[in-house]
Order: sequence, then structure tokens, then C-alpha cells
Amino acid sequence: MMVVLCNPLHHLPHKSNTILSTKFSTTLIPKTSIRLNRKDSTFMILDAPKFTNRLISSMKSEKKVSEPSDSFKLTYLEVNTWLWEVAGVTILVDPVLVGNLDFGVPFLFKAAKKYLKNFKLSDLPEVECLLITQSFDDHCHLNTLIPLSQMFPNLQVIANPNAKTLLDPLFNNVTYLHSSKHSEIQTSNGNRVKIQAIDGPRRVGPPWQSHINGCIVTSPKGHLSLYYEPHCVYDEDIIRTKNADIIITPVIKQLVQNLTVVSGQEDAVQLAKWLNSKYFVPMNNGDLDSRGPLTSLIKSVGTIESFKELLSRELPGVKTIEPIPGVPFDIV
Repeated sequence: MMVVLCNPLHHLPHKSNTILSTKFSTTLIPKTSIRLNRKDSTFMILDAPKFTNRLISSMKSEKKVSEPSDSFKLTYLEVNTWLWEVAGVTILVDPVLVGNLDFGVPFLFKAAKKYLKNFKLSDLPEVECLLITQSFDDHCHLNTLIPLSQMFPNLQVIANPNAKTLLDPLFNNVTYLHSSKHSEIQTSNGNRVKIQAIDGPRRVGPPWQSHINGCIVTSPKGHLSLYYEPHCVYDEDIIRTKNADIIITPVIKQLVQNLTVVSGQEDAVQLAKWLNSKYFVPMNNGDLDSRGPLTSLIKSVGTIESFKELLSRELPGVKTIEPIPGVPFDIV
């Protein structure tokens, strides 16, 4: 299994594509765009603000090529938004792509993306499926979903049942995943990508709602799987019964006064232990340009660096991949 960092900047000078295996044998990227940290088996990409706005615009023009049936191409688009290409099927996850994020109270809180400020829906590549994991505004973002539904009213949607009242008026082809249920996306060659709903604890959302707050995506042959949960909050008894090669979840805790809204740090390490994971992709979904009275109540605890130290002590074999908005990378 290896990580391949893709470079969509065909119009910029570069020496070579970069292939980063689990042994990190090759590094050929100019101008310090990438820093490889051999000591703790991680890599990250630097100088994001200088070129991320130019990266995403080339994605739409790229022709989709035949991908190995058990591979994941992952692109982070800030907040909780991702593009996942699995065996040639592109899944758009929790898109926040149009306007600001305000949870319906813009006079109290308003947040904007830091890097992909000029992103437009028309910049998206061809998408086969929309995945909505939560009903909250930072996952089920109506400013984005209304114009998206007008562009693609028949788009296949797989969603948390808590979002039903928001999605039913917009899309014609919605499957709501209830506890532990799964749905499938058929690929062009007849293979099927499986998405399974994973229950979380009762402290996420109001008590009358479904407690689904994560999912596991499995490649057609079942050789590679990805666990996604955007709060690093999980049910221990359920997680102990699952396995996932890749984890995408936050590692920096976010507290509103004394209430933990997003977990991370040691909880993220424990998650990797129970899921027997090989790759950890820390999602910094609180890294936004925020303003309003509520921002003074939000406190961050820990850093990505402190998480990597914890992970390297407890699970030295797990590789950390720090994503940069707009830059896709493959896990094969």
C-alpha cells in the first residue's frame, strides 16, 4: 500500500510527479512545496495560500481515467468537505462551497474558508454521488445544496436520516442510511462501492435525532476501507467491532465553554487502535476565518503536531497524511 501525491498543476513548472511510498523512497517536488518528515513517518505540503486557489480550477478539466478498483483519491476542500474518488466513482462529501457558514445565526457566528476562496460549483469535476453525514449546517449546507440540486436534481444522494426534511425538497434520488445499514454506488465497470452508516454516542445532536454520525466506505474488492467521522466522537462498543485502513477525523479538540463539540488528540489515537488503521488523515475543520460574538466562546485544545507525537508513541506504524485544500492524493 502506498500514498501517491497528485499534482494537478499542469501549467506550472515541475520536475516530476511525487510518489511517497510507506518507506518514503522518492521525493521530487520543487520549491519546497512538500516537506517530508522521515522521523515520524508523515508528510505535509507547505505554502498553501500561494497556490491552492489555482489548484482546484484544473480538476474539472482533468479527464477521469481508469483507477485501480481498490484505490482512494482524496481531496480536502476545507470545513468538512471532501472529494473522494473510489474505483473511478467520485463522491462529494458534506459540501460547504457557496457562501459563508453561519448555522442560521449570522449575527452570532459567520465563518469563511481560508484558502479556496474563489471556488465555484462549476469547478467541481463530474460527481456520481453526494454523501451527507449530518444535518448540521457545516455538513448539510443549504447555500451549497440548493444550487447544486438545480444543477443535478437526479444526483444520487446517500444521507443521514436527520437531514431528510432538508434534502427531500431538493433531490429526487436520496437514500437515507439508518443504523448500521449500507448503500452501494455502482461503478462504470459494474463494481460496487459500499457506504455503511456508523452510529455515534448520544451526545452528538439532540436526543430525539438518529445517532448516526460516521460512515465506512469500502472499495469494490474489499481490500481498502475508509472511516470518516467529522467530530472524532464515536461509540466505543461499535468501533471495536470495525476495521478501517484509513481514518479521516479531526485531531484538534474544539470546546464551547466546557462542552466538547469536536474531540481529538488521545481520542483520535484510541480510534486508530480500535480500527487497526494504517493511515490517519487529520482534518482541521476548525481552521476558518471566523467572526461574531460566539467565536470568543470557542477554544481549541491540542495541535496536529501534539497529536502526531501521541500517535508515534502509541502506534508508530500508522502513517499521518496532512492534507492541503485542493491537492488530491492517492492511497493504493
